[in-house]
Amino acid sequence: MTPLLPYPVCCTACGQPAGFKVAARWSDGATAELKTYALSCLACLAVQLAKARVRWAACRRAEGETLDLPAVYELGGLARRADLEM
Repeated sequence: MTPLLPYPVCCTACGQPAGFKVAARWSDGATAELKTYALSCLACLAVQLAKARVRWAACRRAEGETLDLPAVYELGGLARRADLEM
């Protein structure tokens, strides 16, 4: 089996290298995951987060389905970066 090679992750808005994921925790009660709204560089992060929250507000949910408010996660370990969500 051929090992996977690292590939660049680019900002959804500008194409520069992304360091952050704008995502929301989603669950249907049986399965849970991070729903990705955008991959972002630091320069585009505030706009990407604002756009994600507009999309989140318009999202319909089925009974038993939960979708947290979009938040910022650092790529690499997906540690939440609440300090960048202001």
